[in-house]
Amino acid sequence: MRQLYAKSRNLKRFLSVAIGKRRNSSGEDDNTEDKAFSVKQINEMEISHLRPSWRCFSYEEIVKATDGFHKGLFFLGFERSFFGIWSSKSGLGGFWIGADNLVGTGGYAEVYRGVTEDGGAIAVKRLTRASSDEQREKDFLTELGAVGHVRHPNVSALLGCCVDGGLHLVFEFYSRGSVSSNLHDANSPPIAWKLRFNIAVGTARGLHYLHKQCRRRIIHRDIKASNILLTESFEAQISDFGLARWLPSEWTHRAVAPIEGTFGCLAPEYFMHGIVDEKTDVFAFGVFLLEIVTGRKPVDGCHRNLLCWINARSYLNNGIIDKLVDPRLGEEYDMGQLKRLTFAASLCTRPTATLRPSMTEVVELLEGGEITQEQWKMLEEEEEEFWGFDDLDDDDNRCSTPSTSSTGNSQPQFV
Repeated sequence: MRQLYAKSRNLKRFLSVAIGKRRNSSGEDDNTEDKAFSVKQINEMEISHLRPSWRCFSYEEIVKATDGFHKGLFFLGFERSFFGIWSSKSGLGGFWIGADNLVGTGGYAEVYRGVTEDGGAIAVKRLTRASSDEQREKDFLTELGAVGHVRHPNVSALLGCCVDGGLHLVFEFYSRGSVSSNLHDANSPPIAWKLRFNIAVGTARGLHYLHKQCRRRIIHRDIKASNILLTESFEAQISDFGLARWLPSEWTHRAVAPIEGTFGCLAPEYFMHGIVDEKTDVFAFGVFLLEIVTGRKPVDGCHRNLLCWINARSYLNNGIIDKLVDPRLGEEYDMGQLKRLTFAASLCTRPTATLRPSMTEVVELLEGGEITQEQWKMLEEEEEEFWGFDDLDDDDNRCSTPSTSSTGNSQPQFV
């Protein structure tokens, strides 16, 4: 399916027509040419069902909010408790605090934190590089089309966009950062087990929404711990739709080139053949579950894969899933929840896409629904790839809570 783009000179006009004019309640006649342009562009880009809750920001607004996209100290000057510091509009009207304004970078974008005039915390994603201006505009409109109409408690909310002075998307800002930054920060206490489980369930719900409840199915293509943000109450927020693609209802899959994503999280059929469907995200979600349980990155500093480590050790085959738990947690975890997380991970990371569950089934499993082992029994030729069902047997004595000594120096090591 060919994706069309709007020329740079038309981007601002298109967005103002598509959003502003549809809100026009003055009763005045809109320009007929503008109306035709709006309909034509919306049809071409397949941006339908645009939410009226996001708007076009002016370049002056986002420059002021981000202090001119300053990458160093951050200026705080509004009546708001932000980053744990109080400021006031009176007196000097604000001050600088030691927090990096540039909070994220990627291959094609930079993300800056900012504060709007009404005190709202925002994250401004500025597209930086592409092979051409046309490609950059296509990337911008593709992401806008994907995230612009989603609304779910576990999906990062789009507040608006700006096409002056570059291409920008504006989102809510989450000061707790990502799951990855919290999970792997050696200077911070480990994330408590209860929070980890809630993060897993919240992410599963958000992904189920993208696959099953959106007006158009959305394949995220880059589910990983650094793309799951956290609210103040540690609610998961799926973010970064830069690689996301629509999957029409009549299509079973789509072929994508070039292959992009994160090594260690890519489903076999994707990195070998460029085939993308819901099961691509399911595989990446399974890796995410294992990262939450183990506290290990999908690929370590020596380029060793988390899945290879687990399969080589056969922890799940042998039912000793307690050995997988992040040793920093000690005995502070729920065995029933651990069984569900590891079992769901084993299903999601099956090499054959058709043998993986849907996110509907994953949510059911994580939330306590009964899914029989027989339902997920693999074909004989696939059995060597499966990690086993013993993990879900509550009477299995091999799944015992480890002692403090068993989670210390005896923790599993990479082979």
